Amino acid sequence: MDSNELARFIEQSNGISKPWLLMQLRLKKLEEERSTLTKEDYTARLVDMHDDLMRMGRWWEGIEDQVF
Repeated sequence: MDSNELARFIEQSNGISKPWLLMQLRLKKLEEERSTLTKEDYTARLVDMHDDLMRMGRWWEGIEDQVF
């Protein structure tokens, strides 16, 4: 699945409010762009995504049956 297909899936499944799906989309886009980025740019973007993921906290608590 490429980033366009993943984006369509997120839209069709009302996943726009689900941060874990949006993070998956960001990771997929980064994977697709990796060959055009310098090592430093790639690393910086990956670190930025990691920081955003850590700020999400324990988002899954109370909805484990829906997300796992």
